[in-house]
Amino acid sequence: MDLRLPRLRGLFRGPRRLLAAGAAVVVLAGAGTWTAVASDDKTPVHRTDRIMAMDGVRIDTSYFTPASTGGRHPAVLLAHGFGGSKQDVRQQAEDLARDGYAVLTWSARGFGKSTGKIGLNDPKGEVADVSKLIDWLAKQPQVQLDKPGDPRVGVAGASYGGAISLLAAGYDHRVDAIAPAITYWNLADALFPNGVFKKLWAGIFINSGGGCGRFQPELCRMYERVAESGKPDAQARELLAARSPSAVADRIEVPTLLVQGQTDSLFPLGQADAAAKAIRANGAPVDVDWIAGGHDGGDMETSRVQARVRAWFDQYLKGDKGTDTGPAFRITRTGGVDSTDGAAVLRGATDDTYPGLESGQRSVRLRGSQQSFANPAGASPPAVSALPGLGGAGGLAQLSSLGVGVSLDFPGQYAQFESAPVSSGLRITGSPTVTVHVRSTSDDAVVFGKVYDVGPGGGAPVLPSQLVSPVRVEGAKAGKDVTITLPAVDHEVEQGHRLRLVLASTDLGYASPTAPATYTVSLKGDLKVPTAPGVTTAAAPLPSWVWWLPLVGAMLALALLLTGRRRTIAPAPAPELADVPLQITDLSKRYAKSADRYAVRDLSFRVEKGQVLGLLGPNGAGKTTTLRMLMGLIRPDGGEIRVFGQAIRPGAPVLSRVGAFVEGAGFLPHLSGRENLELYWQATGRPPEDAHLDEALEIAGLGDALARAVRTYSQGMRQRLAIAQAMLGLPDLLILDEPTNGLDPPQIREMREVLIRYAAAGRTVIVSSHLLAEVEQSCTHLVVMDRGRLIQAGPVSDIIGSGDTLLVGLASDIPDPLLEKVAALPGVESAVRTDGGLLVRLAPHRGAGLHTSAAPPRGATSHDGAGDERRQIAALTEPPPAARTGTGTAADLLVELVRLEVPVASLGPHRRLEDAFLTLIGGSA
Repeated sequence: MDLRLPRLRGLFRGPRRLLAAGAAVVVLAGAGTWTAVASDDKTPVHRTDRIMAMDGVRIDTSYFTPASTGGRHPAVLLAHGFGGSKQDVRQQAEDLARDGYAVLTWSARGFGKSTGKIGLNDPKGEVADVSKLIDWLAKQPQVQLDKPGDPRVGVAGASYGGAISLLAAGYDHRVDAIAPAITYWNLADALFPNGVFKKLWAGIFINSGGGCGRFQPELCRMYERVAESGKPDAQARELLAARSPSAVADRIEVPTLLVQGQTDSLFPLGQADAAAKAIRANGAPVDVDWIAGGHDGGDMETSRVQARVRAWFDQYLKGDKGTDTGPAFRITRTGGVDSTDGAAVLRGATDDTYPGLESGQRSVRLRGSQQSFANPAGASPPAVSALPGLGGAGGLAQLSSLGVGVSLDFPGQYAQFESAPVSSGLRITGSPTVTVHVRSTSDDAVVFGKVYDVGPGGGAPVLPSQLVSPVRVEGAKAGKDVTITLPAVDHEVEQGHRLRLVLASTDLGYASPTAPATYTVSLKGDLKVPTAPGVTTAAAPLPSWVWWLPLVGAMLALALLLTGRRRTIAPAPAPELADVPLQITDLSKRYAKSADRYAVRDLSFRVEKGQVLGLLGPNGAGKTTTLRMLMGLIRPDGGEIRVFGQAIRPGAPVLSRVGAFVEGAGFLPHLSGRENLELYWQATGRPPEDAHLDEALEIAGLGDALARAVRTYSQGMRQRLAIAQAMLGLPDLLILDEPTNGLDPPQIREMREVLIRYAAAGRTVIVSSHLLAEVEQSCTHLVVMDRGRLIQAGPVSDIIGSGDTLLVGLASDIPDPLLEKVAALPGVESAVRTDGGLLVRLAPHRGAGLHTSAAPPRGATSHDGAGDERRQIAALTEPPPAARTGTGTAADLLVELVRLEVPVASLGPHRRLEDAFLTLIGGSA
């Protein structure tokens, strides 16, 4: 159910066989026209489109084969997601055909140009259609056969298409391998978890399918009955379970690649876990891959996943035994941030065996006495975790992965229990569990369990992947012990952070009892946290150029020697600038072999002591060229650069007061971090006591890792070692080009503190970065460049202005009357349209929140009057005001927008620097 998202044999029990004797696939006359398909410079493939008639239903298909006509090929059936059509998988089909497969795509019943009622993969409907498509493939001259009527065939698809892959393997013995993605094992468990109705996702299904009338009548009646009562009944569960792969669990005996999403409140990781255990019990090979995305947004890792699917089929359909199909278990984790676009850099962690969701459990003691809280009348207002169906790049799951918490629990409607700060880092991989005692004034109670990551500074807690676990407790008046299996996640809890278990009475995505009641809960044991100790993250590979470092160093030394002999007389010092770290005047540099095209032109600005200056600009703005001229690596064509009054030339003595990290640092992998730094300092020819090695290392915070070989370092550790190298000698001017590249969000926060501490001692830091939100928090001053020219320079506060602004992404535009209602909300100063949504500016008095029930705001930070620069640095250690969701402001706004039925697709802090930056450069970034 993508909702627009992408020789082992199964038993085929006689009476259950879906193909009735004499049943046939009729290809409608005139519908099959062969075409050659090619995109860009890729090898063309053949495609033909056909409408096939199956028991009164017309199924729209496309058939792709390699352009070369010789020989037979394994076949692949490629299914689409819910609400989509065959067009959604066309590109993947063409790629598979180029790789030597005969590929058949089709639009499922009720979608695209296919007719019929939607049956949610009814065995007598959609599953029977797949078997008839396999019949058709068996008759094609391009398809490899295992025996007459039995083609060599695999099935792949995502969400709705992933479920049909599993079902096809269970119902048709001719399927040889499958690769289902982000899909369900038991649809009843997915939509009715622990007896609680997942109302918003169910409603989205009906809506995206075109309304209740487009579904089979029994499905429509079931939905209306459950939606009206708010409680699933046994008949509803039986109906959905019968259309689920779990119904044929003992008959799926083919090699299976299970891809599941970590940001998925529709089909969470537990669905793939159940599938993996059942299929492996049948003796079939099973690999499991947890990707970064899911139905709630995130990175779907499309190219990597499709490459792995292709390798899976290469081994199990083509018989290429040497093909690397990947590890038995893989998790995608954030390995840093791409400096070019601010996107998370994804890295894989692997294990030789699938650990399941309970591996390596650790007990975490929680503190808290018995607590009572209310289930409000009408179950309103509801707590907010995910916004089902409204994921995407700005979804709540994305924000939580970046350490921004926007979940909302209303005071008086939840209980919480908290751990002590963890003494060392804790990686949760799997489903935590906890046993609690629940008592209610009503006989029927529903509680929602979730575990927050709470930082040491009292900031907004983060709900990993925005996931909650609902539990229905029947017979709650008498009190019951209930073991809650919390959402399966992969999340790192940093040292000093705490875990907070919250039990709430409501959640926006689910149906709760509407009658008012009081719940009383108490702990019955520790929180059990799985850690999957066998899962390891590979160290980031060293760039290939590192191995050429000695040769490059020798060539550079020779070049400096030659240029030194030709050096012209340097300009005289400027005494009036002796205390000015940097002044650039009318600096220009032309592109090579060009008389009138400039990389930098007429650039002038000045940097003072104690400043952290952010050098900003889109790609091609001239930032790196400017830094290279500043370090004497290249000569300007005009203008001058003065550091502490001395003109910069290659080899200028004043460069000993400059530390720089530009275009990466190379280290010898077999040496330790400390040995690399000592070797570098020796190469400068300066006395060892001038290195201030220990001070630089303390600022960089590498700790015991310095004694280890660099080849064992993660990318983030290498980056910090490079920063430490630039800090050797404690230079008065530190220049860093993309210092956070390769660092994950916690490491970025540490780097921010490093820069602020370094400048606080009276030194100066210049940072070039694409991460505008990070620059906003790290820097005191800015220089903005575009096309080689200065656009604006000054304090950060002058460039970005002030005020609390939130960016509300919209799934669709809203009419003016609704916009006026948003602008009129209490605590909202203004609401205006912007690209893709609304900019909502909150009133400056933060105590006047949108709801009196919201938590009180944090007090304003006080400063000691130690000067403007010190106050700016202190202010930079606070998060942007709009991100401080601990006050409830953003969360309260979200609740109000949902109440007004605004089609919210995302909500988060509006990065005011980003807005100012794009305005300055005219959107050319």
